[in-house]
Amino acid sequence: MSQQQISLPAKLINGGIAGIVGVTCVFPIDLAKTRLQNQRQGQQVYKSMMDCLVKTVRSEGYFGMYRGAAVNLTLVTPEKAIKLAANDFFRHQLGKDGKGLTVVKEMLAGCGAGMCQVVITTPMEMLKIQLQDAGRLAAQQQKPGMMSPTKLVATNAMLSRSYNSGAAVSAPRAVSATQIAKELLLTQGIQGLYRGLGATLMRDVPFSVVYFPLFANLNRLGQRGPTDSSPFYWAFLSGCVAGSTAAVVVNPCDVVKTRLQCLNKGSNEETYKGIMDCVIKIFQKEGPSAFLKGAGCRALVIAPLFGIAQVMYFVGVGEYIMDDTPLRLLFA
Repeated sequence: MSQQQISLPAKLINGGIAGIVGVTCVFPIDLAKTRLQNQRQGQQVYKSMMDCLVKTVRSEGYFGMYRGAAVNLTLVTPEKAIKLAANDFFRHQLGKDGKGLTVVKEMLAGCGAGMCQVVITTPMEMLKIQLQDAGRLAAQQQKPGMMSPTKLVATNAMLSRSYNSGAAVSAPRAVSATQIAKELLLTQGIQGLYRGLGATLMRDVPFSVVYFPLFANLNRLGQRGPTDSSPFYWAFLSGCVAGSTAAVVVNPCDVVKTRLQCLNKGSNEETYKGIMDCVIKIFQKEGPSAFLKGAGCRALVIAPLFGIAQVMYFVGVGEYIMDDTPLRLLFA
């Protein structure tokens, strides 16, 4: 089945299911990535991904590894649906001349998809990061030699209560994403939810420019003929390889985005005025290796996430649902 024959509702269903399944499987690794990226030199709470996960389970319980997962599970459906559907739309439009897609056109289609998805990605990441990083800040307060007070942005009193409740606390208190969103909207307006938009674009557009052409060309190697689809396992492997490669390439941008979107700061942690200020301060104080923090975690998150997405997309789960359920009547 060619991608052009897949209906838009089916694409949205495929992207949504893939996102939910993928996030459920790899979210703990994503939490470790966020906490590792936010660590500063001399204030390390976690030594590695496994150390982070073990300490998280000990201090916050098993479900502590899924702090912020509800935000992703809610918004990943439209995010992944927009990303996959937009890329397919732009590829179709750029290939209307019948000459096929060059690598440049494939990169342009990926660029368009990346720009479309940030409408959902930015607020999703903004809320998720606050919930994910609260446990790190609570652990940092209790670490010997660390100052217990935590610097907070003045407007984030509610966020402060999620973890800043004294030295005797063993785990951060639960604050929902809805409460955080309301607090940001009341104090900062809609721009509060879209803090770090520029950094998100700087990460997601290059990611899509690398990922989609790479996936398309890898997937094409598994096709037996020009009109045949690749086997599902090949689509999965192609998605994994392309996803992990693109994730590592843009990891420096992801570090900058994470630092900018984190509203709460631990003791002696600097604030940033913008993208360039963040890049300069990280480089000067932590060195170039800091831009690769969490790269391994990010590759482990993105690889199965996009592998599953492409399997759902090419196997045609959405088409099956549309054809064999009453949903088809809504889009007839």
